[in-house]
Amino acid sequence: MKVLVIGHPDAVLGFSLAGVHGQAVTTADEANAALDSALTSSSDNGIILVTQDVAKLIQSRVEDLKLHSTIPLVVEIPSPEGISPDAPTLSEVVLRAIGIKL
Repeated sequence: MKVLVIGHPDAVLGFSLAGVHGQAVTTADEANAALDSALTSSSDNGIILVTQDVAKLIQSRVEDLKLHSTIPLVVEIPSPEGISPDAPTLSEVVLRAIGIKL
């Protein structure tokens, strides 16, 4: 299975240096098109990393995929600017996903 990153151009460039393919996006339309391509492609994408700044552009779709998609697994990662102060903690994500408080 492959890892794919969708997000900020700097993050995509950084991951490409480590051999991870990706698509740089800056608008909601580009982000939706990149996700559509990643989810429907015939390749074996196992994990899709989405940077936080791009995830905010299509928040409801990313939240739905994070909670319900198993293959590929959609994971939101920090943007090059760092973690936003209003980002949920891992405990909050687990509580929303499966109803268990860590």
